[in-house]
Amino acid sequence: MIVDIVSLHASDTIDVKMGSANPPTCRLSLVIPAYNEERLLPALLQTITAARERYRFGADAVQVIVADNASTDSTAAVAESLGCEVVRVEERCIATVRNGGARNAVGEVLAFVDADSEIHPDTFNSIEDALDTGRVVAGATGVRLDRMSPGIAATYVLLMPFVWAMRMDTGVVFCRREDFETIGGYDERRSFGEDVQLLFDLKRAGRERGQKLTRLRSVKAVTSTRKFDTFGDWHYFTELRRLLPLMMRSPGATSEFAERFWYGDQRPPEQASDPERK
Repeated sequence: MIVDIVSLHASDTIDVKMGSANPPTCRLSLVIPAYNEERLLPALLQTITAARERYRFGADAVQVIVADNASTDSTAAVAESLGCEVVRVEERCIATVRNGGARNAVGEVLAFVDADSEIHPDTFNSIEDALDTGRVVAGATGVRLDRMSPGIAATYVLLMPFVWAMRMDTGVVFCRREDFETIGGYDERRSFGEDVQLLFDLKRAGRERGQKLTRLRSVKAVTSTRKFDTFGDWHYFTELRRLLPLMMRSPGATSEFAERFWYGDQRPPEQASDPERK
């Protein structure tokens, strides 16, 4: 089943029934934003199946939503054939895409993961363990990269102090749906950095209840290095002077480089240059 979202606002609701993909006993909803991800999506979904089978509430308690961001390949068909609920979001804004998927979620717990990732089989149980403590408002699993190099290792060293200090990470990001709705979800004014802003907002919401962010380092996701493949293994150092000023400006700030960096073709160069794959 595909839900087509052309213009969806926070006050809108959609009634979607998907059989086993959207069961009445759903506990956790996983949202996967996807643009032209036909190649990598099956590998992610295979790991999600393994994690669902280990989930203490049962596989049917996990709703899997692929938020298809106006893909021009067979992303939606692949997702639907593998049992996912597919939501089509036309606007090319990653915050809007994530929110579009979340608005179709029925679980008490929301989780988000990028399509070029693979998750650990104990991911969902670890999320439950963290939330059950009552001391956690939200968190993330963190990631391992699918390859390493001197430039990538140096980038890791550059970014990790921020991760350690702020307890903010990437990978599978999770929170309670109630908290997500209270803060208004991802900030759709941002064309990038929306994931960091979400964790800042959740951290602020949890502070009043004595709750903190957490990192689930024992269940790190594996993610692709395609940004490094496209822009070079040292690109964080050569392009940081462009990225930092943008991140410090207003939420709506963008640039040609930012558009190319975050919204360029997600396919590998050999596919992107093949006219039969356009």
